[in-house]
Amino acid sequence: MDTDGGTDGGPGRPLLAVLTGAGISTDSGIPDYRGPRGVWTRDPEAEKLVTYGYYMADPEIRRRSWRMRRDSPVWAARPNAAHEAVARLARSGAPLRVVTQNVDGLHQLAGVPERKVLELHGSSRTVVCTRCAARSTMTEALERVAAGEEDPPCRECGGILKSATVMFGQALDPRVLGEAMAVARASDVFVAVGTSLQVQPAASLAGLAAEHGARLVIVNAEPTPYDGLADEVVREPIGEALPPLLDRLAGGG
Repeated sequence: MDTDGGTDGGPGRPLLAVLTGAGISTDSGIPDYRGPRGVWTRDPEAEKLVTYGYYMADPEIRRRSWRMRRDSPVWAARPNAAHEAVARLARSGAPLRVVTQNVDGLHQLAGVPERKVLELHGSSRTVVCTRCAARSTMTEALERVAAGEEDPPCRECGGILKSATVMFGQALDPRVLGEAMAVARASDVFVAVGTSLQVQPAASLAGLAAEHGARLVIVNAEPTPYDGLADEVVREPIGEALPPLLDRLAGGG
């Protein structure tokens, strides 16, 4: 497995892995889920909209889910200072891999090459059929919703469509997870940013990196279960703290 995802880097250059969660995107106007003002903290019922069993069994849940997707703040969101800092590091040629729990695509919009980003929970910008696995764009599906299809079926087979994200009750893509684990094991520095480190198996990547000798840095507003393993814990706002932190780590500091 090519831990640098391609052509840059070289022998002896430390690999920096960045695991990002919802907290890195809050400055872009996308609320997190489990924080004090998180989506599920404020409305526990909203979790049903992203739970596979409920979604597949209940047409009303699907209709509500499509309305949620239509009104999502993701479509107006732009990369913030933290995303830009990660993208600058990618452009610098430093060996870097981004493993994200987010489905918003903001790392790629900021300029991180696709080959350097592993989306553990999939992408909200793509739609997949639960029956035939046909894929299309979320833009196309939302145009159908706007035209009056409250629960648009697959145009290929008539099956149920969903966003190409990993819902509760679904397993992560084993290929993506395997690559993420390989990155964690190979990393010299592992930075967990804006993640509660409570959702498995993504959270275990921090422990896996530390077990294999990586310097573990956690940047998060709230305590995480892995703070005790960290070499450094940063509580400052992510948009302010991450740019200088990545500059320092990239320079070996």
